[in-house]
Amino acid sequence: MIECHIENKIASLVLNRPEKRNALDDQMAAAIHQTLIELDQNPDCKVLIIKAKGEAFCAGADLGYLQKLQNNSFEENLKDSTALMAMFKALDSFSKITISQVEGAAFAGGCGLAGLCDFSFATPDSKFAYTEVKIGFIPAIVSVFLSAKIGENKAKEMLLSGKIYSAAEAHNMQLINDVIPSENMATHVQQFAQKMVENVSTDAIKLTKQLLRDIKGKALDEQLTIAAQANAHARSTKDCKRGIQAFLNKEKLIWD
Repeated sequence: MIECHIENKIASLVLNRPEKRNALDDQMAAAIHQTLIELDQNPDCKVLIIKAKGEAFCAGADLGYLQKLQNNSFEENLKDSTALMAMFKALDSFSKITISQVEGAAFAGGCGLAGLCDFSFATPDSKFAYTEVKIGFIPAIVSVFLSAKIGENKAKEMLLSGKIYSAAEAHNMQLINDVIPSENMATHVQQFAQKMVENVSTDAIKLTKQLLRDIKGKALDEQLTIAAQANAHARSTKDCKRGIQAFLNKEKLIWD
């Protein structure tokens, strides 16, 4: 259901269920979750690209799978939704740079996958939506991350209307970073990822992402205390010492 390979510090996680428009079921979610855990621990991975085969990036939950779940008890459904939550949480807490390469529809959980990445690029014909309310379901887990990313008002608009947004509209509401012509997408994302590999420190990426998670929802004084502690810790890292030395020596630094 997924493919994964690493080259030059760039990992590609490819959704490979095109006959189902890369829709998520329990097995696919578990495979993505496990791959994220392994890549997060793999020193050969510095940047992760999530992309897909076929005409859609990800159509969200597999409706056939959801139909089967209707016969489950609350406890069984809670176990299943908790596993889905773990997949999204693993992406949110991923310590390396994440990039989504969206070509085609990114609906419901697929929109969540795309929007949770640090950087998201889409082709002009890509579509974004949280369509759960149209089938009497709710966009529960993804709503937590969406509200934090684009603000409560825009999140309500997306989540409550079920409206399908164009790539340009998604860009305007800051759900994605840029709209890239289809013929240039693969090259653009690969070059962007390579610049991240060469130009930014692995330690700094990890510490910055951790800091942003730690200060979320905290009062100002607590945010500043956490930030000061992170600042002090960062000064002692090998990458910081190396970076400052290179800057003082006016050396061109290529990170690995």
